[in-house]
Amino acid sequence: MILFPKTERILASLGENIKLARLRRRLTTTQVSERAGISRSTLGAIEKGQAGVSLGMYAQVLHVLGLEKDLLAVASDDVLGKKLQDAGLLVKKRAPKRKKDHEQP
Repeated sequence: MILFPKTERILASLGENIKLARLRRRLTTTQVSERAGISRSTLGAIEKGQAGVSLGMYAQVLHVLGLEKDLLAVASDDVLGKKLQDAGLLVKKRAPKRKKDHEQP
């Protein structure tokens, strides 16, 4: 998978944040990986912010750390989307269906 450099940096920061949260709780990689039901190598990939790890595995680790609710913040403050919605630019109106020749009005 090829990612934009900015996205790679964001994932790396996410991984680092997860690692720091684990260290602050004084949990080992073995403890977290066992509790999350993943391998230590997968946890290592998460802490490096690797894109090939499923979102579900990230969520499991966040749950073990007590941070699963942080996922609710993703896209919750969609400023651009709300502005577009308010401007009416996202609503696509379909043309009315054409009546077939054999249908009566």
